Amino acid sequence: MRKIILIIIILLEFAGNVYAGSWFTDIESGMVFSGYNTVQIPGNTGTRFSLNGDLDIDPGVFYRIRIGKMLSERDQVSILVAPLSLEATGTLAKNISFNGQDFPAGAKVKANYRFDSYRVSYLRTFKQDGSWILKAGFTAKIRDAAIGLEGNGISSEKTNTGFVPLLGFHAEYLPNNKLSFLIAGDALAAPQGRAEDVLLAVKYKLKDSLSLHAGYRFVEGGADNDEVYNFTLVNYATIGISFNWQ
Repeated sequence: MRKIILIIIILLEFAGNVYAGSWFTDIESGMVFSGYNTVQIPGNTGTRFSLNGDLDIDPGVFYRIRIGKMLSERDQVSILVAPLSLEATGTLAKNISFNGQDFPAGAKVKANYRFDSYRVSYLRTFKQDGSWILKAGFTAKIRDAAIGLEGNGISSEKTNTGFVPLLGFHAEYLPNNKLSFLIAGDALAAPQGRAEDVLLAVKYKLKDSLSLHAGYRFVEGGADNDEVYNFTLVNYATIGISFNWQ
């Protein structure tokens, strides 16, 4: 995956040579909290249970990094690296069949939930005046996910890597030249499942090339098929910094 990211950065630089636009970087960190996380593997024969209902998930710390380049005054491309890892523990109140293994009631277990996201996004600015900045585009997302359960001398893990197309959006209201209110993200729903990653934040511009933001992000979605049933909501309390350079 690191090689893929490096190749994308090189391609961004090559494409951006046509237009001497600036690079930009967004870095986010903060606390992450599980909303719901329902699992059934396989989706047609496993036992459905909740990682934060039948077990307990502690809050964690997260980070996300986006780097991009302006290809023109209105067009931008970027890549995002957004790892996520949560751990749940507890004692099972019922027998659970998970990914071909049977975990008995009363067993003390640990579950690991990982959902790493790598995205390439294109956004085009459709409106930019004194009060509003509106952008829309599309995102190519690669998910690298895993759900594991271990306890009572038994362990099993289901991994999944796949491609997900998403629609991107960015709406920012600027009441003055320092402060702005932002809603931005990627989302798409289909019969096979859905995915949403949305940020609501307040931004403050320290100078033209540097700003801070703080707010709430949620990531929600999942899939329902014979192989996997998993729907998850993750809540983020986030702070971030954005800067650009030539």
